[in-house]
Amino acid sequence: MNKFRIEGGCKLQGEVTPQGAKNEALQILCAVLLTSDEVVVKNIPSIRDVNTLIDIIDEMGVKVTKLSDHDYSFQSDNLNLEYLHSKEFVQKTAKIRGSVMLVGPLVARFGKAYIPKPGGDKIGRRRLDTHFIGLQNLGANFEYNAEGKFYHVEGKNLKGAYMLLDEASVTGTANIIMAGVLAEGETTIYNAACEPYIQQLCKMLNSMGAKISGIGSNMLKIEGVKKLGGCTHRILPDMIEIGSFIGLAAMTGSEITIKNVSYENLGIIPKSFQRLGIKLERRNDDIFIPAQDNYEIETFIDGSIMNIDDAPWPGLTPDLLSVLLVTATQAKGSVLVHQKMFESRLFFTDKLIDMGAQIILCDPHRATVIGLNKAQILRGINMTSPDIRAGMALLIAALSAKGTSVIDNIDQIDRGYERIDERLNALGARITRV
Repeated sequence: MNKFRIEGGCKLQGEVTPQGAKNEALQILCAVLLTSDEVVVKNIPSIRDVNTLIDIIDEMGVKVTKLSDHDYSFQSDNLNLEYLHSKEFVQKTAKIRGSVMLVGPLVARFGKAYIPKPGGDKIGRRRLDTHFIGLQNLGANFEYNAEGKFYHVEGKNLKGAYMLLDEASVTGTANIIMAGVLAEGETTIYNAACEPYIQQLCKMLNSMGAKISGIGSNMLKIEGVKKLGGCTHRILPDMIEIGSFIGLAAMTGSEITIKNVSYENLGIIPKSFQRLGIKLERRNDDIFIPAQDNYEIETFIDGSIMNIDDAPWPGLTPDLLSVLLVTATQAKGSVLVHQKMFESRLFFTDKLIDMGAQIILCDPHRATVIGLNKAQILRGINMTSPDIRAGMALLIAALSAKGTSVIDNIDQIDRGYERIDERLNALGARITRV
């Protein structure tokens, strides 16, 4: 198992360009199954989860051509659906959460889909009801083999329907959209997720000939079409990585410029870090973070303690709470971090406490952070990455700490961050991959 050995206490400096968005890439790669024409996708991140999904669709029969390091051509004109029953398909799809989004395109175009229970981070319950109820609303039949943990969906003649989602699931919304674009009649999805990833998926599908309106809102209307064509699509910069770099700059007192961030698609992410007292400046489409010796957490107008919580877009994405929490440990002041969605995502705080952070884990969803104001620097320890985002938060903590840290299970970090050790070492970090 790979690990990182990190020498902490180094100040970083320079420019860094964020990778393509992981969560968008997983949706877009599934969408290429909706047409037999060529689809060119640019700015695909070379990370473990994305590469696994590319391998899956390649083995399914999609013609995959690598045009450059991050640009690919896909053509799904001769698929082998028998591959869905193979051991290789089961093993690979079980590794990544995003594999569940293969269902919508397969049912829409071929009338059937099989998928094992998907994998991903162990951060609490992650139910799939929204996905399959949405497909049932379109007329598909759904079966779950509890013994084999296998999902089977069939729907030869999908028909548009009105539906109110029980939760604004991003991947659930994506699956329903991809099924709805080829369904007969009009589909209305209310309480739809409206993250930039979903907006990008809708824009791509419209460029392929779909008819989707309401993009950017929580009510999408889809007029079904009989066929989709090819297109060229560019994936946005990864907002989670951008937020991670902001937190890293603050924790290490470093001057960093993050290039080409697509600022208008970051929502309240910059403001969330500013609430922790972090100075940042928009320069055209870049973000400049100056070196700061200290940063102070704001309070509410009445003087009460600040709280940061996640919410459906345009609220704060839950994927950044781990980074915001670790960044707060060296701020001046206190903050309550409320992770509403996943009940296991804050358990990594025990590693930060071992490093010297002052954190009270109130319950599985809430943690109070008492900032050290950099008066007491974290100390290096040995630890294990439990999931992608916590792994990055621990890496940030280690880079700011005094002494040497070792992070095991960095395969989790590699699932979401491309060559993160090489890119940060180019800024002056001292990370060794063992």
